[in-house]
Amino acid sequence: MYRVRSGAAELIEPLIHEAGGNAIELILAAGLRQSQFRDPDTYIAYDKLADLMERCASQLDRPFFGLQLAERQPPSVLGDLPMIASRAPTVADAIDAANKYLYLHASGVAVEQETRGDMVRLTLHLNLLHGRPIDQLMQMSVGHLALFIASLQARDHRSLSLHLRQPAPQGASVKQATRFQSVVFGDAFDGVVLSTKQMASPTHQDETALDAHLEAYLQKLRRQYPNRLEEQVSDTIGRLLPTGECSVEWVASALGMHHRTLQSRLRELGISYRQLLRRTRQRLAEQHLRFDSLSVTD
Repeated sequence: MYRVRSGAAELIEPLIHEAGGNAIELILAAGLRQSQFRDPDTYIAYDKLADLMERCASQLDRPFFGLQLAERQPPSVLGDLPMIASRAPTVADAIDAANKYLYLHASGVAVEQETRGDMVRLTLHLNLLHGRPIDQLMQMSVGHLALFIASLQARDHRSLSLHLRQPAPQGASVKQATRFQSVVFGDAFDGVVLSTKQMASPTHQDETALDAHLEAYLQKLRRQYPNRLEEQVSDTIGRLLPTGECSVEWVASALGMHHRTLQSRLRELGISYRQLLRRTRQRLAEQHLRFDSLSVTD
């Protein structure tokens, strides 16, 4: 079963209410619970999110529901991916890093790069069950891809051109329904296109946004694991492992303390940072094998 962070659907309830719908009824009808959307890092079944999106579009008469949701969402819907990618030197490197660690946000997702002359096609693949309607999920997901790329370039994600294989909805105008400047329906792929020059350009590193992300994460840790340093460290290690910046200094900094203070407090608990690092790596490896999110070799 493929899974996705419930945070991917951030702001879905206000959008449903705006359209005159009942969010609780629609969520329950899709086999989900409203409580699953309270913590953005709760994983839900990808096919159920796809079902919820299709129900919203159909029952609310919103054929561009996925686009309307994506245009409202902040980069935080992508979880840790922007933080991981922000350290990459170029946009192309950042996309490679995000593709490698997409499983942190959603399993069964991949971004394929294809260079055509001086342009690069970025195709989004959602490996869900064949025959399942995913038009709205794809609309939102391509919007997320644009959101991610825009964060690397310090631009409005609605200025990027989105390409979708699905045919254009009959009797509806995308220009009137969404604020995306260009959406091409009936195309040969799902994704966006960048020039080779844009791909080679340096990434925009928003230190203020990164600090805010880490501060919000720290506050969440303190709420989730009050006075439980071992769990806080393990959680932080799991978040930082994909970035390649998982030293005790980085973990201590994320937790708002000096690395010597962290090591001293761990010793008082009878455990070392190295032990927690090894234990966390093993736990993550077991999770990936259980949910087939990575190959054994990876």
